[in-house]
Amino acid sequence: MLQNGFVLKRAVFQQCLELYPMTEWEALMQKMNKLNRFKKKNNDFIRRFTAGVKMVEVDSAGRLLIPKDLMLFSDITKDIVVSSAINIIEIWDKQKYEQAIDDATVDFADLAEDVMGQDDDNNGLS
Repeated sequence: MLQNGFVLKRAVFQQCLELYPMTEWEALMQKMNKLNRFKKKNNDFIRRFTAGVKMVEVDSAGRLLIPKDLMLFSDITKDIVVSSAINIIEIWDKQKYEQAIDDATVDFADLAEDVMGQDDDNNGLS
């Protein structure tokens, strides 16, 4: 997987970066290629989603270089946090990550219920 490289891009919802293994990126691009480009909102979405996309490779020491424009976007200054987001990795400035976690803590119980909660009376059966 390392030899295939990665795609590094701006996150959609947060001021962090998303690192996609090439196989994940290619699968996502196949989905996006199905969007009708003659619909303005689809075209706008594709343009914004792929803004700042960079192909990156791991060097012989196992490191990857974050391009300057993406460093500026994510406001990475010194310390970083690398966080798993299921099939991708998020790369954060440490202070911004801690602030995002602190901000989300208050609402996490409600968020967990909304996202993961199931109606106990309806287990997907009609």
